Amino acid sequence: MTRTPVVVLSSVDPVERDATLLGLLIDSPRTVAVRHDIHDDEDGGAIRRVVASADGVVEDEIVPLEHACLSCAVREDAVPTLRRLADDPRWDAVVLALPVGAESLPVVRALGWAMRAGEPLAGLRLGDTVTTVDLAGFHDDLLGDDLLDERGLALTADDRRAVGEALAAQVGHADVVLVTGARDDHPVASDLLDHVRAGDARRVDGRHAVTVADLVAHEHHPATGERRLDPAHVAPVAGAPTRNGVWTLDLRSRHPFHPERLLHDVRRLGSPPVRSRGRFHVPSRPDTLCVWDGAGGQLSIGAAGPWGRRTPDTRLVVTGTGDEAPALREAFAELVLSDAEVRRGYAPWLGRPDVLAPWLGDRTSA
Repeated sequence: MTRTPVVVLSSVDPVERDATLLGLLIDSPRTVAVRHDIHDDEDGGAIRRVVASADGVVEDEIVPLEHACLSCAVREDAVPTLRRLADDPRWDAVVLALPVGAESLPVVRALGWAMRAGEPLAGLRLGDTVTTVDLAGFHDDLLGDDLLDERGLALTADDRRAVGEALAAQVGHADVVLVTGARDDHPVASDLLDHVRAGDARRVDGRHAVTVADLVAHEHHPATGERRLDPAHVAPVAGAPTRNGVWTLDLRSRHPFHPERLLHDVRRLGSPPVRSRGRFHVPSRPDTLCVWDGAGGQLSIGAAGPWGRRTPDTRLVVTGTGDEAPALREAFAELVLSDAEVRRGYAPWLGRPDVLAPWLGDRTSA
């Protein structure tokens, strides 16, 4: 049995999302699109679902949700909608256009589970996961400090993500990045994109340079997408151009961060206008893999479970376009433990309060 392919489309720009969607539909009359927009107000959350084809709008409905969040939208509306459309003989493919600013990974993860044998979407498969970017605004969107809320794009009333945070997650997860704008007109933004997109992703210059047939010829593997954003596998993009002032640092050490120095001086690494992500460990909780993710003037630090069989290390991949690189190298070298501190062992930190608990949560008894 032929499984109906589903292409997932994300963007931080409503114009780019809708223009891309329109272009895909015009070129493929047997493709149907599902566009979701999430609304959150004092009366509760709702999702607007628009189903459209090259012939126009097929459905336009407002569906109340118990919780106005992306995972709820997928579970409560997208899954049954996709199943219904896959059973309609008019359609050979579906494009699922996510709410502007929504990250594609959690949606694709949920769809992947629902497409397993015996699950509701077993008759469908994942095509490419796609995101759109406009080079004219890409640099400022990724490295600037605008919030989604300031642009009227927050998914919920308490969505305080930076535009750069959402954009970095979309670009880092996508199989295909559709690019508007010429490389020669935006050389810095163009090279910056090549430093931060997934190394195995396909960059396509020209919003209308691909068709639905191109995007369904491949199959997205959720495990591959997860790995692209997994800090345990962070690495610079091989072959990214080193020109136009764009650079990437690969900061690596076998040593952990010094908890107190990290607490007091994290701004030295986390506040410059750069894209940074990676992993680290600290002597106050040697069993915990800690994650680092920064973009758009915001930095997120947290715990991601045990190291397991991996040897703990500290590795941050940092990309920027300014003159911050020397200061970042210096800060990294000073925030990790020195050789002498490592030789003294971790016992001094295990026997006193954990100053990083507000970020990493309570440490385990191990």
